[in-house]
Amino acid sequence: MNSIVVYSPFISTRLRYVAEWLFKERLHLNYTVVHTLVEAQAATHVVAYGIPLPDAVSIPAEGLLGINGITTQQPAIGDWQGIPTLFASSADGYTLPFDMFSAIFFLLTRYEEYEVYVPDKHGRYPATNSILYQQGWLQRPIVDEWIQTLRNALQDHYKCTLPASTFVFLPTYDIDMAYAQLHKGARRIIGALIRALLRADVRQLSHRAKVLRKKEKDPYDSFRWLRQLHKEYGLSPLYFVLSARRNTAFDKNIHPQHPAMVRVIKNLTIDGNIGIHPSYYSSKGDTLRQEKMMLEQVAGKRTSLSRQHYIRAILPETYHQLLYNHISQDYSMGYGTHLGFRAGTGSSFLWYDLENDVVTQLRIFPFCFMDTTAHYEAKLSPAAAIDRLQAMTRILQQTGSTLITVFHNFSLGTDYEWNGWRNAYEQFVAEINHQQLSTNENKVLH
Repeated sequence: MNSIVVYSPFISTRLRYVAEWLFKERLHLNYTVVHTLVEAQAATHVVAYGIPLPDAVSIPAEGLLGINGITTQQPAIGDWQGIPTLFASSADGYTLPFDMFSAIFFLLTRYEEYEVYVPDKHGRYPATNSILYQQGWLQRPIVDEWIQTLRNALQDHYKCTLPASTFVFLPTYDIDMAYAQLHKGARRIIGALIRALLRADVRQLSHRAKVLRKKEKDPYDSFRWLRQLHKEYGLSPLYFVLSARRNTAFDKNIHPQHPAMVRVIKNLTIDGNIGIHPSYYSSKGDTLRQEKMMLEQVAGKRTSLSRQHYIRAILPETYHQLLYNHISQDYSMGYGTHLGFRAGTGSSFLWYDLENDVVTQLRIFPFCFMDTTAHYEAKLSPAAAIDRLQAMTRILQQTGSTLITVFHNFSLGTDYEWNGWRNAYEQFVAEINHQQLSTNENKVLH
């Protein structure tokens, strides 16, 4: 089966958005949305939405896709073959016991983030407000689980085989501070030395002196190691470079036009692709445009990729600003405080502008794991953090979804605070590579 008909008594922009992502992007099927019974009855493979039809896979409709605007939603909780669900339904005659289309729309659009909430100290939507966190599902990509189960249901119902989805691993890195001690300017270097003296931190003083005299490598400088890692395992990474033009309490990068940063940025463009890491205050004025333009000038190439510093993706303002500045891919869909799936999936999707009920051309790439979140917020050891990452990875592999991780150059360097993280990450990457090679070999054999 390579095509399907979606029957619904109504057709809306919301329904088409879900159908395009679910059937075309995730199930790799051609599809047609129809609203007359005659058209549905003439088709061989049908998914009926809102009305149960004989010989069709039928899904109940709970109303979210048939309205415009934003109203408070309280999705009913349910279960489908051991998988938790939203927008559960008790209606008879349906194949699925929940409105899967509304549930997908609710999570992908981040519908709940448009409702009134108290922001955290960085102005962000709190992870603890989300229904996925409150139900204990945040570290499960339940949308991907639903899709895999729907795939199985369609195959069983129509005695066919659907195109398979392939698991993808995409490593990404935020370059907030390229160096811990080098290239910081006299004032910052002297200040750091004075603080170490006041603490009588002999080890820190000795280490700093050796780094400044080039007797030891800067502890945040993991760039060559990363290049070798990516080369060994055939990875194409993404780097998001903080390009603030002035330092603040939250932006402590080296100026992007400093000769040392110019070298770093140019080398990053050789190893992978680069994107802008908009500074903490980039929402003010034309700051983002200026930062993006400066990064492009240094890199010698344009970029349309971004990830918000401190994950300050605030809907819908941040996404409107990105589109205005010609950003077409954003990698901020995750939480800075909690591990897991902010939108319930590891796979990318187009941003749906709820306020205007339109599909935009901004593609959202979710991440589920960030080193600083595991280290500072969850207080996990490197081994425990990788265990959490592996648990999420297994589900993404089973559902043919995408794993996007966020690490920083400083966590993979030699700084004693991050002792053990480099080895843990390398072992994880090696294991992913081994699993993918084994999967490919099995495909060839079969």
